[in-house]
Amino acid sequence: MKSLLLSYALFALYSVIAVYAFYLILMLLSHKRIIRILKGARYARYHELSGSEQVPPVSILVPSYNEELTIIESVRSLLNLGYPSYEVIVINDGSKDATLQVLIDAFRLAPTTNYSEQAGLEAMPIRGVYHNPRYPSLYVVDKENGGKADALNVGINVSHYPLVATIDADSLLEKDALIRLASVYMENPEETIAIGGNVRVANGCKIENGCVTEVSLPNKLLPMFQNIEYLKSFLAGRIGWSAMNGLIIVSGAFGLFRKDYLIKVDGYRDGFPGEDMNIIIKLHKHMLDHGLPYRIAYCPDAVCWTQAPESLRILQSQRKRWSRGNIKNIFKYSSMMFVPKYRAVGLLSMPYTLIFETLGPYLRLTGYMALLGYIALNMADYKMMLLIIGVSLLIEIVFSCGALLIEEIAFRRYPKFKDLVKMIFYSLLMTLGYNQINVYWKILGHLDYIRNDDSWGVMVRTSWQDEPVSTGRQPVMQNQPANN
Repeated sequence: MKSLLLSYALFALYSVIAVYAFYLILMLLSHKRIIRILKGARYARYHELSGSEQVPPVSILVPSYNEELTIIESVRSLLNLGYPSYEVIVINDGSKDATLQVLIDAFRLAPTTNYSEQAGLEAMPIRGVYHNPRYPSLYVVDKENGGKADALNVGINVSHYPLVATIDADSLLEKDALIRLASVYMENPEETIAIGGNVRVANGCKIENGCVTEVSLPNKLLPMFQNIEYLKSFLAGRIGWSAMNGLIIVSGAFGLFRKDYLIKVDGYRDGFPGEDMNIIIKLHKHMLDHGLPYRIAYCPDAVCWTQAPESLRILQSQRKRWSRGNIKNIFKYSSMMFVPKYRAVGLLSMPYTLIFETLGPYLRLTGYMALLGYIALNMADYKMMLLIIGVSLLIEIVFSCGALLIEEIAFRRYPKFKDLVKMIFYSLLMTLGYNQINVYWKILGHLDYIRNDDSWGVMVRTSWQDEPVSTGRQPVMQNQPANN
Protein backbone atom coordinates (compact mmCIF):
# COMPACT_ATOMS: atom_id res chain seq x y z
CA MET A 1 0.00 0.00 0.00
CA LYS A 2 2.85 2.38 0.87
CA SER A 3 4.53 1.98 -2.49
CA LEU A 4 1.18 2.20 -4.32
CA LEU A 5 0.19 5.47 -2.67
CA LEU A 6 3.60 7.01 -3.14
CA SER A 7 3.79 5.85 -6.74
CA TYR A 8 0.44 7.40 -7.56
CA ALA A 9 1.34 10.67 -5.83
CA LEU A 10 4.52 10.79 -7.91
CA PHE A 11 2.58 9.92 -11.08
CA ALA A 12 0.17 12.80 -10.44
CA LEU A 13 3.09 15.12 -9.76
CA TYR A 14 4.98 14.06 -12.91
CA SER A 15 1.82 14.47 -14.99
CA VAL A 16 1.36 18.02 -13.72
CA ILE A 17 5.05 18.73 -14.32
CA ALA A 18 4.76 17.42 -17.91
CA VAL A 19 1.82 19.73 -18.58
CA TYR A 20 3.65 22.66 -17.05
CA ALA A 21 6.72 21.84 -19.13
CA PHE A 22 4.62 22.44 -22.22
CA TYR A 23 3.29 25.60 -20.62
CA LEU A 24 6.90 26.69 -20.16
CA ILE A 25 7.35 26.43 -23.93
CA LEU A 26 4.26 28.60 -24.34
CA MET A 27 5.71 31.14 -21.94
CA LEU A 28 8.99 31.24 -23.85
CA LEU A 29 7.03 31.78 -27.06
CA SER A 30 5.15 34.57 -25.30
CA HIS A 31 8.39 36.27 -24.27
CA LYS A 32 9.74 36.02 -27.83
CA ARG A 33 6.49 37.27 -29.31
CA ILE A 34 6.13 40.20 -26.92
CA ILE A 35 9.49 41.58 -28.07
CA ARG A 36 8.21 41.66 -31.66
CA ILE A 37 4.97 43.29 -30.53
CA LEU A 38 6.86 45.94 -28.62
CA LYS A 39 9.07 46.73 -31.62
CA GLY A 40 5.97 47.08 -33.83
CA ALA A 41 4.14 49.22 -31.28
CA ARG A 42 7.14 51.55 -31.02
CA TYR A 43 6.63 52.69 -34.62
CA ALA A 44 2.83 52.48 -34.67
CA ARG A 45 1.03 55.82 -34.87
CA TYR A 46 -2.33 55.04 -33.35
CA HIS A 47 -3.28 58.72 -33.14
CA GLU A 48 -2.95 58.91 -36.94
CA LEU A 49 -4.96 55.73 -37.47
CA SER A 50 -7.75 57.05 -35.25
CA GLY A 51 -8.51 59.70 -37.85
CA SER A 52 -7.81 57.66 -40.98
CA GLU A 53 -10.49 56.76 -43.51
CA GLN A 54 -8.59 53.53 -44.22
CA VAL A 55 -9.55 52.06 -40.86
CA PRO A 56 -12.56 49.71 -41.28
CA PRO A 57 -15.75 50.62 -39.39
CA VAL A 58 -16.73 48.43 -36.45
CA SER A 59 -19.99 47.47 -34.76
CA ILE A 60 -19.48 47.07 -31.00
CA LEU A 61 -21.92 44.59 -29.46
CA VAL A 62 -22.73 44.86 -25.75
CA PRO A 63 -24.98 42.00 -24.54
CA SER A 64 -26.62 43.08 -21.28
CA TYR A 65 -28.71 41.35 -18.65
CA ASN A 66 -29.51 43.11 -15.37
CA GLU A 67 -26.67 45.59 -15.78
CA GLU A 68 -28.29 48.81 -14.52
CA LEU A 69 -25.39 49.53 -12.14
CA THR A 70 -22.59 49.43 -14.73
CA ILE A 71 -24.14 49.95 -18.15
CA ILE A 72 -24.08 53.77 -18.30
CA GLU A 73 -20.37 54.07 -17.50
CA SER A 74 -19.60 51.26 -19.94
CA VAL A 75 -21.53 52.95 -22.76
CA ARG A 76 -19.94 56.32 -22.03
CA SER A 77 -16.56 54.64 -22.23
CA LEU A 78 -17.43 53.17 -25.62
CA LEU A 79 -18.79 56.44 -27.02
CA ASN A 80 -15.45 58.12 -26.32
CA LEU A 81 -13.12 55.70 -28.08
CA GLY A 82 -10.39 57.03 -30.34
CA TYR A 83 -11.78 55.36 -33.47
CA PRO A 84 -12.89 57.00 -36.74
CA SER A 85 -16.12 55.12 -37.52
CA TYR A 86 -18.07 52.76 -35.30
CA GLU A 87 -21.44 52.06 -33.74
CA VAL A 88 -22.35 50.81 -30.27
CA ILE A 89 -25.22 48.32 -30.12
CA VAL A 90 -26.41 47.51 -26.60
CA ILE A 91 -28.58 44.40 -26.57
CA ASN A 92 -30.88 44.28 -23.54
CA ASP A 93 -31.54 40.55 -23.15
CA GLY A 94 -34.89 40.78 -21.37
CA SER A 95 -33.45 42.28 -18.18
CA LYS A 96 -35.63 42.14 -15.09
CA ASP A 97 -34.08 45.27 -13.59
CA ALA A 98 -33.99 48.84 -14.94
CA THR A 99 -31.20 48.31 -17.51
CA LEU A 100 -33.35 49.47 -20.43
CA GLN A 101 -34.87 52.41 -18.56
CA VAL A 102 -31.56 53.82 -17.29
CA LEU A 103 -30.25 53.74 -20.87
CA ILE A 104 -33.36 55.51 -22.17
CA ASP A 105 -33.14 58.14 -19.46
CA ALA A 106 -29.37 58.72 -19.66
CA PHE A 107 -29.25 59.11 -23.45
CA ARG A 108 -32.84 60.29 -24.04
CA LEU A 109 -33.56 57.46 -26.41
CA ALA A 110 -36.77 57.01 -28.35
CA PRO A 111 -38.18 54.04 -30.28
CA THR A 112 -37.13 53.78 -33.92
CA THR A 113 -38.11 51.57 -36.84
CA ASN A 114 -35.04 52.49 -38.86
CA TYR A 115 -33.29 49.14 -38.57
CA SER A 116 -33.20 45.76 -40.30
CA GLU A 117 -32.03 42.26 -39.41
CA GLN A 118 -29.64 41.55 -42.26
CA ALA A 119 -27.56 38.56 -41.16
CA GLY A 120 -30.49 36.20 -40.59
CA LEU A 121 -29.04 34.38 -37.58
CA GLU A 122 -31.60 32.54 -35.49
CA ALA A 123 -32.44 34.44 -32.29
CA MET A 124 -35.24 35.48 -29.96
CA PRO A 125 -37.54 38.25 -31.24
CA ILE A 126 -36.75 41.94 -30.86
CA ARG A 127 -39.24 43.96 -28.80
CA GLY A 128 -37.95 47.37 -29.87
CA VAL A 129 -34.93 49.42 -30.95
CA TYR A 130 -34.10 52.80 -29.38
CA HIS A 131 -32.02 55.65 -30.77
CA ASN A 132 -31.28 59.35 -30.33
CA PRO A 133 -29.86 61.39 -33.27
CA ARG A 134 -27.76 63.32 -30.74
CA TYR A 135 -25.87 60.04 -30.22
CA PRO A 136 -25.81 58.78 -33.82
CA SER A 137 -23.52 55.84 -33.09
CA LEU A 138 -25.61 54.41 -30.22
CA TYR A 139 -28.44 51.89 -30.63
CA VAL A 140 -30.21 49.97 -27.87
CA VAL A 141 -32.00 46.76 -28.83
CA ASP A 142 -34.58 45.35 -26.43
CA LYS A 143 -35.29 41.64 -26.95
CA GLU A 144 -36.82 38.61 -25.30
CA ASN A 145 -34.48 36.80 -22.91
CA GLY A 146 -32.46 34.11 -24.66
CA GLY A 147 -28.99 34.17 -23.12
CA LYS A 148 -25.72 35.81 -24.05
CA ALA A 149 -25.15 33.84 -27.27
CA ASP A 150 -28.64 34.72 -28.46
CA ALA A 151 -28.09 38.40 -27.63
CA LEU A 152 -24.86 38.42 -29.64
CA ASN A 153 -26.67 36.88 -32.62
CA VAL A 154 -29.27 39.65 -32.46
CA GLY A 155 -26.47 42.22 -32.37
CA ILE A 156 -24.88 40.66 -35.47
CA ASN A 157 -28.26 40.68 -37.22
CA VAL A 158 -28.82 44.42 -36.76
CA SER A 159 -25.19 45.56 -37.13
CA HIS A 160 -24.17 47.65 -40.13
CA TYR A 161 -20.40 47.13 -40.40
CA PRO A 162 -18.10 44.30 -41.64
CA LEU A 163 -16.25 43.98 -38.32
CA VAL A 164 -17.93 43.33 -34.98
CA ALA A 165 -16.39 43.72 -31.54
CA THR A 166 -17.88 42.09 -28.46
CA ILE A 167 -17.55 43.53 -24.97
CA ASP A 168 -19.15 42.64 -21.65
CA ALA A 169 -21.46 45.22 -20.12
CA ASP A 170 -19.41 45.34 -16.91
CA SER A 171 -16.22 46.23 -18.77
CA LEU A 172 -14.46 49.42 -19.86
CA LEU A 173 -12.21 49.85 -22.90
CA GLU A 174 -9.15 52.03 -22.92
CA LYS A 175 -9.51 54.82 -25.47
CA ASP A 176 -7.03 53.30 -27.93
CA ALA A 177 -8.03 49.66 -27.37
CA LEU A 178 -10.18 49.27 -30.47
CA ILE A 179 -7.72 51.01 -32.80
CA ARG A 180 -4.98 48.67 -31.57
CA LEU A 181 -7.12 45.63 -32.46
CA ALA A 182 -7.92 47.18 -35.83
CA SER A 183 -4.22 47.76 -36.53
CA VAL A 184 -3.57 44.02 -36.03
CA TYR A 185 -6.45 43.25 -38.40
CA MET A 186 -5.12 45.67 -41.02
CA GLU A 187 -1.77 43.87 -41.11
CA ASN A 188 -3.49 40.99 -42.92
CA PRO A 189 -7.22 41.66 -43.43
CA GLU A 190 -7.72 38.76 -45.82
CA GLU A 191 -6.65 36.11 -43.33
CA THR A 192 -7.35 37.66 -39.92
CA ILE A 193 -10.80 36.49 -38.81
CA ALA A 194 -10.64 37.15 -35.05
CA ILE A 195 -8.48 39.04 -32.58
CA GLY A 196 -8.55 38.86 -28.81
CA GLY A 197 -7.83 41.78 -26.50
CA ASN A 198 -6.20 41.82 -23.09
CA VAL A 199 -8.53 41.74 -20.08
CA ARG A 200 -7.36 43.27 -16.80
CA VAL A 201 -8.95 43.49 -13.37
CA ALA A 202 -10.35 46.97 -12.60
CA ASN A 203 -11.00 46.39 -8.89
CA GLY A 204 -9.03 48.97 -6.95
CA CYS A 205 -8.55 51.29 -9.93
CA LYS A 206 -9.93 54.83 -10.02
CA ILE A 207 -12.76 55.20 -12.55
CA GLU A 208 -13.95 58.57 -13.83
CA ASN A 209 -16.41 59.16 -16.70
CA GLY A 210 -16.08 55.61 -17.96
CA CYS A 211 -12.25 55.66 -18.00
CA VAL A 212 -9.60 54.13 -15.78
CA THR A 213 -7.71 57.23 -14.66
CA GLU A 214 -5.47 55.63 -12.05
CA VAL A 215 -4.26 52.02 -12.14
CA SER A 216 -3.90 50.33 -8.76
CA LEU A 217 -3.78 46.77 -7.52
CA PRO A 218 -6.97 45.39 -5.99
CA ASN A 219 -7.25 46.07 -2.28
CA LYS A 220 -9.08 42.82 -1.52
CA LEU A 221 -7.74 39.27 -1.43
CA LEU A 222 -9.89 37.50 -4.04
CA PRO A 223 -9.61 40.20 -6.74
CA MET A 224 -5.84 40.26 -6.13
CA PHE A 225 -5.62 36.52 -6.76
CA GLN A 226 -7.71 36.93 -9.90
CA ASN A 227 -5.51 39.79 -11.08
CA ILE A 228 -2.51 37.44 -11.01
CA GLU A 229 -4.52 34.70 -12.74
CA TYR A 230 -5.45 37.10 -15.54
CA LEU A 231 -1.82 38.14 -16.00
CA LYS A 232 -0.74 34.49 -16.24
CA SER A 233 -3.54 33.53 -18.61
CA PHE A 234 -3.45 36.51 -20.97
CA LEU A 235 0.26 37.32 -20.97
CA ALA A 236 2.00 33.99 -20.38
CA GLY A 237 -0.52 31.80 -22.23
CA ARG A 238 -2.50 33.46 -24.97
CA ILE A 239 0.43 35.25 -26.56
CA GLY A 240 2.14 31.88 -27.00
CA TRP A 241 -0.96 30.15 -28.35
CA SER A 242 -1.59 32.92 -30.86
CA ALA A 243 2.02 32.65 -32.08
CA MET A 244 1.26 29.10 -33.30
CA ASN A 245 -2.31 29.96 -34.40
CA GLY A 246 -3.64 27.64 -31.72
CA LEU A 247 -5.70 30.09 -29.67
CA ILE A 248 -9.07 28.47 -28.88
CA ILE A 249 -10.61 31.26 -26.84
CA VAL A 250 -11.06 34.97 -27.42
CA SER A 251 -12.48 36.38 -24.21
CA GLY A 252 -16.11 37.43 -24.43
CA ALA A 253 -15.08 40.54 -22.50
CA PHE A 254 -13.25 41.94 -25.55
CA GLY A 255 -12.70 40.58 -29.05
CA LEU A 256 -12.91 41.62 -32.71
CA PHE A 257 -14.33 39.45 -35.50
CA ARG A 258 -15.00 39.47 -39.20
CA LYS A 259 -18.79 39.41 -39.41
CA ASP A 260 -18.94 37.41 -42.64
CA TYR A 261 -17.24 34.43 -40.99
CA LEU A 262 -19.41 34.65 -37.89
CA ILE A 263 -22.39 34.33 -40.21
CA LYS A 264 -20.82 31.43 -42.14
CA VAL A 265 -20.54 29.39 -38.93
CA ASP A 266 -24.15 30.28 -37.98
CA GLY A 267 -23.15 32.68 -35.23
CA TYR A 268 -23.02 31.95 -31.54
CA ARG A 269 -24.55 28.74 -30.25
CA ASP A 270 -27.08 28.79 -27.43
CA GLY A 271 -26.71 26.36 -24.55
CA PHE A 272 -22.92 26.75 -24.29
CA PRO A 273 -21.84 28.68 -21.17
CA GLY A 274 -18.43 29.13 -22.84
CA GLU A 275 -19.79 30.86 -25.93
CA ASP A 276 -16.49 32.69 -26.41
CA MET A 277 -14.61 29.39 -26.65
CA ASN A 278 -17.31 27.78 -28.76
CA ILE A 279 -17.25 30.43 -31.50
CA ILE A 280 -13.45 30.28 -31.83
CA ILE A 281 -13.36 26.49 -32.15
CA LYS A 282 -16.14 26.73 -34.75
CA LEU A 283 -14.12 29.27 -36.71
CA HIS A 284 -11.00 27.09 -36.59
CA LYS A 285 -12.98 24.07 -37.77
CA HIS A 286 -14.67 25.94 -40.61
CA MET A 287 -11.44 27.38 -41.96
CA LEU A 288 -9.50 24.12 -41.72
CA ASP A 289 -12.35 22.01 -43.13
CA HIS A 290 -12.42 24.29 -46.19
CA GLY A 291 -8.63 24.60 -46.47
CA LEU A 292 -8.72 28.39 -46.11
CA PRO A 293 -5.69 30.39 -44.92
CA TYR A 294 -6.47 32.27 -41.71
CA ARG A 295 -5.19 33.46 -38.38
CA ILE A 296 -6.78 34.11 -35.00
CA ALA A 297 -4.59 36.69 -33.31
CA TYR A 298 -4.11 38.20 -29.87
CA CYS A 299 -3.25 41.83 -29.10
CA PRO A 300 -1.93 42.18 -25.51
CA ASP A 301 -1.74 45.98 -25.59
CA ALA A 302 -5.45 46.43 -26.42
CA VAL A 303 -6.80 46.63 -22.88
CA CYS A 304 -10.26 46.03 -21.48
CA TRP A 305 -10.89 46.53 -17.75
CA THR A 306 -13.41 44.27 -16.05
CA GLN A 307 -14.86 43.74 -12.58
CA ALA A 308 -13.66 40.64 -10.75
CA PRO A 309 -15.92 38.90 -8.20
CA GLU A 310 -15.16 39.88 -4.61
CA SER A 311 -16.93 37.04 -2.78
CA LEU A 312 -16.33 33.29 -2.77
CA ARG A 313 -19.96 32.61 -3.67
CA ILE A 314 -19.87 34.70 -6.83
CA LEU A 315 -16.40 33.52 -7.80
CA GLN A 316 -17.49 29.90 -7.38
CA SER A 317 -20.47 30.52 -9.66
CA GLN A 318 -18.22 32.04 -12.32
CA ARG A 319 -15.61 29.28 -12.17
CA LYS A 320 -18.20 26.51 -12.26
CA ARG A 321 -19.66 28.11 -15.39
CA TRP A 322 -16.23 28.39 -17.01
CA SER A 323 -15.47 24.76 -16.16
CA ARG A 324 -18.81 23.59 -17.52
CA GLY A 325 -18.33 25.52 -20.74
CA ASN A 326 -14.82 24.18 -21.13
CA ILE A 327 -15.74 20.52 -20.85
CA LYS A 328 -18.84 20.93 -23.01
CA ASN A 329 -16.87 22.51 -25.85
CA ILE A 330 -14.01 20.01 -25.65
CA PHE A 331 -16.42 17.06 -25.79
CA LYS A 332 -18.49 18.67 -28.55
CA TYR A 333 -15.44 19.02 -30.81
CA SER A 334 -13.47 16.00 -29.56
CA SER A 335 -13.39 14.65 -33.15
CA MET A 336 -10.86 17.39 -33.97
CA MET A 337 -8.31 16.14 -31.45
CA PHE A 338 -5.18 14.38 -32.69
CA VAL A 339 -6.24 14.90 -36.32
CA PRO A 340 -3.35 16.43 -38.36
CA LYS A 341 -5.79 18.37 -40.55
CA TYR A 342 -6.63 20.55 -37.56
CA ARG A 343 -2.98 21.51 -37.02
CA ALA A 344 -2.09 23.27 -33.77
CA VAL A 345 -5.70 23.31 -32.59
CA GLY A 346 -6.25 19.56 -32.97
CA LEU A 347 -2.75 18.42 -32.10
CA LEU A 348 -1.87 20.82 -29.27
CA SER A 349 -4.51 23.27 -28.01
CA MET A 350 -7.44 20.92 -27.51
CA PRO A 351 -5.41 17.97 -26.10
CA TYR A 352 -3.66 20.40 -23.74
CA THR A 353 -7.02 21.79 -22.63
CA LEU A 354 -8.39 18.28 -22.14
CA ILE A 355 -5.42 17.18 -20.02
CA PHE A 356 -4.71 20.38 -18.12
CA GLU A 357 -8.19 21.93 -17.71
CA THR A 358 -10.46 18.87 -17.80
CA LEU A 359 -8.41 16.02 -16.33
CA GLY A 360 -5.92 18.16 -14.43
CA PRO A 361 -8.22 18.78 -11.43
CA TYR A 362 -8.63 15.02 -10.93
CA LEU A 363 -4.89 14.41 -11.13
CA ARG A 364 -4.33 17.08 -8.51
CA LEU A 365 -7.19 15.92 -6.26
CA THR A 366 -6.23 12.25 -6.33
CA GLY A 367 -2.58 13.20 -5.84
CA TYR A 368 -3.53 15.16 -2.72
CA MET A 369 -5.64 12.22 -1.51
CA ALA A 370 -2.76 9.78 -2.05
CA LEU A 371 -0.47 12.00 0.01
CA LEU A 372 -3.07 12.29 2.78
CA GLY A 373 -3.50 8.50 2.80
CA TYR A 374 0.25 8.16 2.89
CA ILE A 375 0.33 10.33 6.02
CA ALA A 376 -2.77 8.75 7.63
CA LEU A 377 -1.25 5.27 7.40
CA ASN A 378 1.83 6.60 9.20
CA MET A 379 4.06 5.72 6.28
CA ALA A 380 5.20 9.23 5.44
CA ASP A 381 8.64 9.76 4.01
CA TYR A 382 8.87 13.43 4.91
CA LYS A 383 11.85 14.07 2.67
CA MET A 384 9.87 12.81 -0.32
CA MET A 385 6.80 14.80 0.72
CA LEU A 386 8.82 17.97 1.09
CA LEU A 387 10.30 17.33 -2.35
CA ILE A 388 6.83 16.93 -3.91
CA ILE A 389 5.48 20.05 -2.18
CA GLY A 390 8.63 22.00 -3.00
CA VAL A 391 8.48 21.11 -6.70
CA SER A 392 4.79 22.05 -6.85
CA LEU A 393 5.48 25.42 -5.23
CA LEU A 394 8.48 26.03 -7.48
CA ILE A 395 6.36 25.41 -10.58
CA GLU A 396 3.74 27.92 -9.46
CA ILE A 397 6.40 30.50 -8.61
CA VAL A 398 8.16 30.12 -11.97
CA PHE A 399 5.02 30.65 -13.99
CA SER A 400 3.74 33.52 -11.88
CA CYS A 401 7.10 35.26 -12.09
CA GLY A 402 7.24 34.60 -15.85
CA ALA A 403 3.93 36.39 -16.36
CA LEU A 404 5.02 39.24 -14.10
CA LEU A 405 8.26 39.52 -16.09
CA ILE A 406 6.27 40.02 -19.31
CA GLU A 407 4.16 42.62 -17.52
CA GLU A 408 7.26 44.47 -16.33
CA ILE A 409 9.09 44.30 -19.67
CA ALA A 410 6.17 45.23 -21.90
CA PHE A 411 3.52 47.20 -20.07
CA ARG A 412 4.46 48.31 -16.53
CA ARG A 413 0.87 49.13 -15.61
CA TYR A 414 1.98 48.75 -12.00
CA PRO A 415 5.20 50.81 -11.98
CA LYS A 416 5.79 50.86 -8.24
CA PHE A 417 8.35 48.36 -6.98
CA LYS A 418 6.14 47.57 -3.98
CA ASP A 419 3.39 46.49 -6.41
CA LEU A 420 5.73 43.94 -7.99
CA VAL A 421 6.74 42.63 -4.56
CA LYS A 422 3.09 42.45 -3.55
CA MET A 423 2.16 40.43 -6.66
CA ILE A 424 5.01 37.99 -6.08
CA PHE A 425 3.89 37.56 -2.46
CA TYR A 426 0.28 36.89 -3.48
CA SER A 427 1.49 34.48 -6.19
CA LEU A 428 3.03 32.40 -3.40
CA LEU A 429 -0.02 32.80 -1.17
CA MET A 430 -2.29 31.48 -3.93
CA THR A 431 -0.64 28.06 -3.68
CA LEU A 432 -1.89 27.65 -0.11
CA GLY A 433 -5.61 27.12 -0.51
CA TYR A 434 -6.79 29.25 -3.42
CA ASN A 435 -5.44 26.95 -6.15
CA GLN A 436 -6.87 23.93 -4.34
CA ILE A 437 -10.35 25.45 -4.06
CA ASN A 438 -10.22 26.23 -7.78
CA VAL A 439 -9.71 22.51 -8.38
CA TYR A 440 -12.84 21.84 -6.30
CA TRP A 441 -14.86 24.42 -8.28
CA LYS A 442 -13.81 22.89 -11.60
CA ILE A 443 -15.02 19.49 -10.45
CA LEU A 444 -18.34 21.02 -9.35
CA GLY A 445 -18.62 22.50 -12.86
CA HIS A 446 -18.13 19.05 -14.34
CA LEU A 447 -20.90 17.72 -12.10
CA ASP A 448 -23.17 20.51 -13.38
CA TYR A 449 -22.32 19.39 -16.92
CA ILE A 450 -23.31 15.80 -16.10
CA ARG A 451 -26.60 17.11 -14.66
CA ASN A 452 -27.09 19.14 -17.85
CA ASP A 453 -27.27 22.34 -15.82
CA ASP A 454 -26.81 25.25 -18.26
CA SER A 455 -27.79 28.04 -15.86
CA TRP A 456 -25.66 31.18 -15.91
CA GLY A 457 -25.32 31.28 -12.13
CA VAL A 458 -25.53 34.16 -9.68
CA MET A 459 -23.50 37.29 -10.39
CA VAL A 460 -23.04 40.59 -8.57
CA ARG A 461 -22.44 43.98 -10.15
CA THR A 462 -20.86 46.95 -8.39
CA SER A 463 -21.49 50.43 -9.73
CA TRP A 464 -18.34 51.95 -11.22
CA GLN A 465 -19.21 55.23 -9.57
CA ASP A 466 -19.46 53.52 -6.20
CA GLU A 467 -16.00 51.97 -6.27
CA PRO A 468 -14.52 52.56 -2.80
CA VAL A 469 -11.25 53.76 -4.32
CA SER A 470 -13.06 56.42 -6.33
CA THR A 471 -15.63 57.78 -3.94
CA GLY A 472 -15.04 56.34 -0.51
CA ARG A 473 -18.58 54.95 -0.34
CA GLN A 474 -19.56 51.34 0.09
CA PRO A 475 -20.33 49.49 -3.16
CA VAL A 476 -23.94 48.91 -4.12
CA MET A 477 -24.59 45.25 -4.93
CA GLN A 478 -27.19 43.55 -7.06
CA ASN A 479 -27.80 39.85 -7.68
CA GLN A 480 -28.23 38.50 -11.17
CA PRO A 481 -30.73 35.64 -11.33
CA ALA A 482 -29.50 32.32 -12.65
CA ASN A 483 -31.73 32.12 -15.73
CA ASN A 484 -29.59 33.81 -18.34
